[in-house]
Amino acid sequence: MAWTPLGRGRRGSDSAARSRAAGLPTRRAEQADSVARGSVPFLSQLVAFGRTIRLSHSLFALPFALGTALVAEPPVPAWPALVLLVACMVAARTSAMGMNRVADAALDARNPRTAGRAIPAGRLSRRAALGLTLAGAAAFVLLAWGFHLLRGNPWPGLLAPAFLAVLLGYSWTKRVTVLTHWVLGLCLGLAPVGAWIALRGEVGGVALLVGTAVLFWTAGFDILYAFQDVAVDRRQGLHSVPARWGTRAGRWTAVACHAATAGLLALAILYNHRPGGEDVLGEGSTLALETIVLAMAIHHVRLRRATAEDIARTFLPMNAMVSLIWLAGVVYDVAT
Repeated sequence: MAWTPLGRGRRGSDSAARSRAAGLPTRRAEQADSVARGSVPFLSQLVAFGRTIRLSHSLFALPFALGTALVAEPPVPAWPALVLLVACMVAARTSAMGMNRVADAALDARNPRTAGRAIPAGRLSRRAALGLTLAGAAAFVLLAWGFHLLRGNPWPGLLAPAFLAVLLGYSWTKRVTVLTHWVLGLCLGLAPVGAWIALRGEVGGVALLVGTAVLFWTAGFDILYAFQDVAVDRRQGLHSVPARWGTRAGRWTAVACHAATAGLLALAILYNHRPGGEDVLGEGSTLALETIVLAMAIHHVRLRRATAEDIARTFLPMNAMVSLIWLAGVVYDVAT
């Protein structure tokens, strides 16, 4: 079965010609031509889509959301609700990352670091990516309404369009504001808040504090990640902190964001022990927070002499470690 997003005929040849004129490798030009002519099987494009949205990066927000779910309904939510919660997060993230790749396709093509991504490289058409993105968004809304059927809780379904507006709107913020890093943080920070709403039908203080911590944590590491593209962002008029304010200011802004993360997680632990609170977070989460603070401090000290490539190389393991450590601490607390 072939996916035919752009029609057949002369359009494919024009696509290959434009790719060759842009100096892309011959193989990449041929791939772009194949996608444009509709000769790339849909399954191949589906695989390319899965790779380009980087499912491995789900390790950033998902552990924080799961940890919040354990606090909301200790020691662990009923498995149907837990499965539905994870499915919602996967669908939401799929639509968000898919839209990001669609919106940034032209920008990615002009950036040597990202020119090999699926859409600019010709392994995936923009129409196929947009279709899969919208499918993910529709799945998220339907799954969110599943909590109404499962628990009589309509709030996830009612709020799903607003969540999607934030998730899908982020992709254009880098064109207009330096706050783009914090908007990305908001996208990930909504995960713990959404988990709490799905399980309890209300907004909880612990969820808000953890979600805000995730917001600043994400903004901090996204600022560091943007160090790779300072020259390109300036040339394309994009508003990253390093490109607008300089790399020195970028480093200190990231430090401030991660200091705020530590403070907010500490407040979440304290708030959890308020009179009448859930009283779940304890030694495990406290030890996890101390470990996270130490790891982030060491990371920032090491980055003082790191290149942009060094920052990129440590991006996934460092940030996945932070979220998994927090989840491990919460699991210890609910299990003891």
